[in-house]
Amino acid sequence: MSDCNKRIFNVDFTDEEIRKAKEDGRLLSMEIEFSTKCDFQCPYCYVKSDSFFDKEMDLKQIEDVILQAKSLGAKKIIILGGEPLIYPHILEVLSFMRDQDLEVEMFTNGSQVNEVIANTLFDLGINVVLKMNSFNKETQDMLTGIPGSHLMIREAIENIQKAGYPAKDKYAAVSTIICQQNIDELADMWIWLRDRNILPYFEAITPQGEFNNHKWLEVDSLELEKLFKKIAKIDKEKYGNIWEAQPPLIGNKCFRHQYSCFVNASGDVMPCVGVTIPMGNIRNKRLKDILETSEVIEDLKNYKNLIKGPCRTCDELDHCYGCRGSAYQLTGDYLASDPLCWRNHNRQAEIVKLPISVENIIPQKTPMRVIDKLLSVRDRRAEASVCISENMAFVDKSGQLNSAVYLEMIAQTLAAHNYFKNIGNPEYKVEGFLLGAKKMEIFGGASIGDTLLISIEKKARYGNFAIVEGRVAKGNKVLARGEVKIWHSENAQEGRLTLVQ
Repeated sequence: MSDCNKRIFNVDFTDEEIRKAKEDGRLLSMEIEFSTKCDFQCPYCYVKSDSFFDKEMDLKQIEDVILQAKSLGAKKIIILGGEPLIYPHILEVLSFMRDQDLEVEMFTNGSQVNEVIANTLFDLGINVVLKMNSFNKETQDMLTGIPGSHLMIREAIENIQKAGYPAKDKYAAVSTIICQQNIDELADMWIWLRDRNILPYFEAITPQGEFNNHKWLEVDSLELEKLFKKIAKIDKEKYGNIWEAQPPLIGNKCFRHQYSCFVNASGDVMPCVGVTIPMGNIRNKRLKDILETSEVIEDLKNYKNLIKGPCRTCDELDHCYGCRGSAYQLTGDYLASDPLCWRNHNRQAEIVKLPISVENIIPQKTPMRVIDKLLSVRDRRAEASVCISENMAFVDKSGQLNSAVYLEMIAQTLAAHNYFKNIGNPEYKVEGFLLGAKKMEIFGGASIGDTLLISIEKKARYGNFAIVEGRVAKGNKVLARGEVKIWHSENAQEGRLTLVQ
């Protein structure tokens, strides 16, 4: 049996390498897109058809962030898109990465893979991943949005095989999304690819981007389970590959957040293409600094203590946390249980979703509670809302809100942010004090019936001290904004974050 058959998607690093990279805060790989431009119109694409960036990274910025990733330990660069082969500097960037002794894996729809390009990629030592979703020409064309794409992909496969793929030092793979239109043929496609030593990259669709406009692609989680286990049996009995079935990748597990990140075409750094939370931009901050100061990355690495809902008690937790992209897209929470995992099929009610009432996640009770809902949690940021009611302690007889309470709204939003992230952690208790405010500006008032939006951003953290910028708005009008200083201890006996008078 060939070595090619033994390689399974994304198992590029040993458990020990991943553990060491996590401990040291280093990378093993980085995903990047050079452009979102594409000549296909796939109905499941993670990029919305109207979300092209006005200003994409230039060649110098792309090469610089690749060097930064290498300096952080990255051995492999994974190119996504858009269609990389229509990017005008693609061959230049590929040569640059190979000159840096980096392993390169490139996803391509195959439309540009003629014999010349196939030979060039082979000579450069690029690992090629072609996108093919069906043997049936009508289905393949439907899933690309382009008539004749079935011929393009077949020709691309023939061309890379003629060029010499797969070889000992470079592999070829086929990326396939699992949808209602192709699920019945995927077992046969797996065999077809394995017999040709082409790696099968079969993946459940992350519910984002164009998929949200094409829900007819959706596959029930129990159908996914049957498919995963069917192919697991085939792979074991026919090819000797033994693996546990777990979403979202057939024949693999996804732990990329422990050792990787994603840089999109505009330079935003995110945990992955599914967890679409910008943590910073390489145009104004070094990659190392972005990753070191990201609470999202810190949380995902600490997922065993923080993951919420049924995933927390799953016996597979040591080597599975589902699809973090699906969890984030469907719940607004990157630490939620994966709603698309078949193990959670009958436990949907246990999965926490944003927005959420703060009634049970902050210690303040009516009338001292001055926020109603936590709306979103991002990287060092959160948003909450409140509808001003006559039951609030800070409303006077005329129905006007005392503007001094804006500061408490900011403090309670921060408390809700911290408590929400730790719902899955039974050991979490925090004591906090608001030490003071700086540059607090009041621009307007509110009264009974008004709905206010409170936004916070953690600007700095020094041990147990944090500086938080907050804003209170009514519609498009900012009512107050300022900077608050917080002290907190996560080992306190009582959980409270209070405004000290």
